[in-house]
Amino acid sequence: MEKILIIGCRNTMDDVCIGCSRCMVAFNRREGYFDRYKGMDAEIIGILNCGGCPGTSIVQRLVQVKLWNLPLHEQPTRIHVGPCLVDHCPYYDDLVTKIHAKAGIEVIEGAHPYMPATVFA
Repeated sequence: MEKILIIGCRNTMDDVCIGCSRCMVAFNRREGYFDRYKGMDAEIIGILNCGGCPGTSIVQRLVQVKLWNLPLHEQPTRIHVGPCLVDHCPYYDDLVTKIHAKAGIEVIEGAHPYMPATVFA
């Protein structure tokens, strides 16, 4: 079974995304970058924020996920980085480099496909 950890932007998650519902909906529907799980047994085991700008605490936050989940015998098998980071984070290159270097599992740079093409059209 795939165990998915989603990483998003702290500011967006706190102020804009309201519970990261678009990532959850896309996962449940297996849309966007989650389409790779169609027909597979997979679940989201966590949604983690980056720790805030400039993202210097992401490695420590990943370690916390590992430690918190050890007694539960639950560890992520894949990480998805949300569009709030992929498309909008000024520190993205450094942040995703750290995630790739330290995660030890596959890191997918993308999640939901629900970005509007325009704002007022």
